[in-house]
Amino acid sequence: MVGFSQLLFPQKLARSERWLFIPGMFGVTTSDDYRPVAWMGRYPVDVTTILVALHVAVAVITCLLVAIGAASVLEFLQFDSAAVLYRGQIWRIATYAFVHAPGALLWFAVEMYMLFVFGREVERFIGRRSYISLYVILLILPAVVVTIWGLWQRAALAGSPALHFGIFVAFATIYPRVELFLRIMAKWVALILAAIYTLQLLAYHAWTELTVVWTSIAAAFLFVEWCGAGVEFVWWKNLKMSLQPKPKLHIVQKSTSHRVVEPEDVAASVDPILDKISKSGIGSLTDSERRQLDRARNRLLKKPE
Repeated sequence: MVGFSQLLFPQKLARSERWLFIPGMFGVTTSDDYRPVAWMGRYPVDVTTILVALHVAVAVITCLLVAIGAASVLEFLQFDSAAVLYRGQIWRIATYAFVHAPGALLWFAVEMYMLFVFGREVERFIGRRSYISLYVILLILPAVVVTIWGLWQRAALAGSPALHFGIFVAFATIYPRVELFLRIMAKWVALILAAIYTLQLLAYHAWTELTVVWTSIAAAFLFVEWCGAGVEFVWWKNLKMSLQPKPKLHIVQKSTSHRVVEPEDVAASVDPILDKISKSGIGSLTDSERRQLDRARNRLLKKPE
């Protein structure tokens, strides 16, 4: 499978979107969830950097295994639908993307550069957790689809070009008007590469790889749109609203203020207290009765003549 990075190189930004960017990198941090995993001196180490380092480390180990004649180990990492379905080797659904052929290391290096450039911008925009979710979906979903495909026809898969092409599609969905190679906007670069990819695979009847590529494209585009980071589509917005749980309605009773009605006949309200004083003296009154007597006296003093 030919990698998407053979025809791509970032160069310049569209005038209409330069306000989104600062010198030295494509975009600015727009997600509250974006935080570096670690720091190497003054340089942040994000998820994309770790992924690039992991792919490069596995590629180096692969070359060493091939050099010492132990390439058979790689067969247990490549995706094989029969091994997944009938031998329960589920790990192949994830490890296939880390099997890089030593004969294609040049394009692998370009692919890693593209992942580093565009993946970091996607991570900055949608946040670390969403970016990890996107990468896992692009890693697992195509393999699951091909596993189902394997019920009718055995399928094999190795390498990560389609996975990282999906990352570029996510970037082009977020920044569709950014100018790249030959001042072509990112959205057109993504469409052109997808068309070339498709025609190439159709010419060789590579149906498995074609399924993987378009599954990655669709998954990346829909994930970014679902996060609300891509171009707004009315139908997509309506679909998301229809799928979201409707809020439960709670009936709240209207509170009514109760006004304390004071007795009009103040003297009548204190007659029992006065009777108590005449019988037992003022010292027999409780604190509550004394307060009530004071209030009645104050009301009588304020009452207009």
